[in-house]
Amino acid sequence: MPRARRSLPLATGRGLLESPPSRFAGLRYEAAGDGTEDEGAGPSTEVVFERARTILSFNQSPDLPFAASLNPYRGCEHGCAYCYARPSHEYLGLSAGLDFETRIVAKENAPELLRCALAKPSWTPQPIALSGNTDCYQPVERRLELTRRCLQVLAEFRNPVAVVTKSHLVTRDLDLLGELAAEGAASVSLSLTTLDAALAADLEPRAARPERRLAALRSLAAAGVPTGVLVAPVVPGLNDHELPHLLEAAAAAGARHAQWLLLRLPHGVSELFSAWLERRRPQRAAKVLAQIRCTRGGALHDARFGRRQRGEGARAAAIASLFELWRRRLGLSAEPPQLSTAAFRRPGAQLRLF
Repeated sequence: MPRARRSLPLATGRGLLESPPSRFAGLRYEAAGDGTEDEGAGPSTEVVFERARTILSFNQSPDLPFAASLNPYRGCEHGCAYCYARPSHEYLGLSAGLDFETRIVAKENAPELLRCALAKPSWTPQPIALSGNTDCYQPVERRLELTRRCLQVLAEFRNPVAVVTKSHLVTRDLDLLGELAAEGAASVSLSLTTLDAALAADLEPRAARPERRLAALRSLAAAGVPTGVLVAPVVPGLNDHELPHLLEAAAAAGARHAQWLLLRLPHGVSELFSAWLERRRPQRAAKVLAQIRCTRGGALHDARFGRRQRGEGARAAAIASLFELWRRRLGLSAEPPQLSTAAFRRPGAQLRLF
């Protein structure tokens, strides 16, 4: 478990106000205030430093394009109201609401663990997804540089990596990503939800604004890094009408592939997102929730493989058709490039032969 906590004074503004108890917790804690706190201020961010035991996660999910993933952080300060990863904080006894975006766990030994994992003879070279759960370029990364140090290890071993992020901070690491891309071993997808700055500020309060994500796409493409856009999540009735404009803007910025994901609201995220809608978009809340149910067989969430990412029914099919029409029209690939393991090496292994 985490061993020490430090408060980092970062910008104010939060995605959610609620802190429902963890579904695994036997105790419940409530604030002792009188409820008159300034909504705009929000609590400061606390970073907990953890000595992790392992750093790579593996899955056999048939609808995920990767088997191995690496997450240097638990929780995410971006504060996206819809984030499907929020319930993962409950395994720590914390809330999927405000705790998820204010109490960040940093795996301070992530680079060392990664080096040990790749150096093992049992490691089969394969692409590693950076940000399979929470964003590896969230604000605290600017100070801690855990993601950069992990990329340095990946570049040292020439192990392929696929990055997904909402942050312009990814451009800081163009040197390492470019080095890997030269071996066909790197790709980056920018997650883009909306071009509406006001909606982005409410929906993803501490993530990079849309124009900054497009600027990151341009920088990555100019550096020769295979780059694409992940339109995620598509929220029926809220941002699905933007699909043509989102794809046009991404293609103009240098994206070469495009994918999309339907909104997922597992466990308590459905209640949290519903509360966000009532607070931030009250006139549209009922319509948006009704349209989500149209894509989920009457529910707000469907965890079944093959349907959790795309939904079902006529409404989901219309979204898929619109996306596919514009993807093809703009000449965007449906998948990121296949990453190569041909250049993989274990530093020092050649010397041990003599």
